Amino acid sequence: ANPEASHPVSLSTLPPEGDEPQNPDLTLPVDLIRRRRRGRWTSRSSSSPEAPPRSSRPSSPRSTAERDTPPLTPTTLINPPFCFSQDVPKALLPVANRPAISYVLDLLESSDLKDIIVVVEGQEAARLVGAWISSAYLDRLVVEVVAVTEDIGTAGALRAISKRLVANDVLVISGDLVTDVLPGAVAATHRRNGAAVTALLCSVPVSGPSDAASSGGKDKAKKPCRLNIVGLDITRQFLLHVVSGTDVEKDVRVYKRKIRAVGQMEIRSDLMDAHLYAFNRTTLQDVLEQKEAYRSIRLEVLPYLVKSQLRSAPSGGEGTIVDETGNVVVPPSSNLQCLSQHRAIAPSAFKQDLLASSGGGTHRCCVYIASKNKYCHRLNSIQAYCDINRDVIGEASHLSGYSFSSHNNIIHPSCVLGSKSTVGPQCMLAEGSQLGDKCGVKRSVIGRHCRIGSNVKIVNSVVMNHVVIEDGCHIQGSVVCNNVQLQERAVLKDCQVGAGYTVTTGSDHKSESLARK
Repeated sequence: ANPEASHPVSLSTLPPEGDEPQNPDLTLPVDLIRRRRRGRWTSRSSSSPEAPPRSSRPSSPRSTAERDTPPLTPTTLINPPFCFSQDVPKALLPVANRPAISYVLDLLESSDLKDIIVVVEGQEAARLVGAWISSAYLDRLVVEVVAVTEDIGTAGALRAISKRLVANDVLVISGDLVTDVLPGAVAATHRRNGAAVTALLCSVPVSGPSDAASSGGKDKAKKPCRLNIVGLDITRQFLLHVVSGTDVEKDVRVYKRKIRAVGQMEIRSDLMDAHLYAFNRTTLQDVLEQKEAYRSIRLEVLPYLVKSQLRSAPSGGEGTIVDETGNVVVPPSSNLQCLSQHRAIAPSAFKQDLLASSGGGTHRCCVYIASKNKYCHRLNSIQAYCDINRDVIGEASHLSGYSFSSHNNIIHPSCVLGSKSTVGPQCMLAEGSQLGDKCGVKRSVIGRHCRIGSNVKIVNSVVMNHVVIEDGCHIQGSVVCNNVQLQERAVLKDCQVGAGYTVTTGSDHKSESLARK
């Protein structure tokens, strides 16, 4: 969704509790919320687990700080699968005919992080993931796959393996992240700042049509954007305020005492938490032990650390004590003045000492902001799954590890194409698949050993493995899982079809989820 079209958001500064409100209705105008445009990434996907190709992209040059960063304990967290793919663990869902987790593992390998703990919810899913990793990354990575109870959340998963974490710092990556941002760069920033936590932030990706919307035509729609609001210091190194998109309504409130504590804060609504964090191990373990009810890293652990970083810290060397929410006694010169027109909320006398010093019992929450030319997307919805698949065989093809033809597509040599059938740019056909006569494939991924009849049209879709599509079928904006059969003249538009389902002859489905009972 275009950030310019998102819901209006304003910022209100509130007086400290117990104080008389001198100006209780200070509200930041909408045009002071920082937003940036970015180009649209296209995408779609399909396939079953296979060993990932050795990455063909050139190694990114790494800074001295990255090369000298001591090993971390990388931990990958894997959530339950989507509803349309209960037979496949989320980590093994095909993205451009490669399991999703292969993109994370390749990323860690490229940063020389080779001792990895992979945490999977559910015993059977852990068994399948472990079997695939042990065959695909033999002699490349040392991976321990740990099964944890389902539905305990990301924080619960870390709590379950807390005793396995022994390095000074822990790198936590969501198993559904597809990015070209090197974890080593985040780790170097984390160590350089001596932070308690460093979070990777990236530009909000532009998504295609919503799950329930048409992928073409007048009824095309996009989901309303729920913004994530972050507050940064003027150097854009420290995270001072964070509000999740699930908590953002029309107004976002920032207490005056917090602004007084830090002096100046830049508010951003165009950044996404990529679910890649570097934690100080001791700090992380303490929070998990003390806050036993916490289940989410993003919604609970990170906000707690951000709020508590100002607790009992000296303010700008003036002997002022700052509490958890930044309630301070400050000199008159630091009182909140008129709102700056440079997207800031306070005077320019930023108290850098508050965050830059290591004394005073405070800790630091830092950020690594990926440049806008970096790709960063999470496979956390059906729409995102489709988007990422299109991206990886489109504008982000450097992530796939494949070599593309002169027509900017990938057709395995074993594929058979009938007379007058066309496979357009940004498409992929895996081995053993067959197309009949007069077929058209556009911006789609076709998995292995699929049999496709004549006069079939497939657009903006993901077709997984061993799928049978009979004559005259039309598929648009849909995800078709393994072993599905589409009988003659079936039409799918913006649908998800579960594994093993049969779509009957001549049926027409729009914006539906089809699965066996």
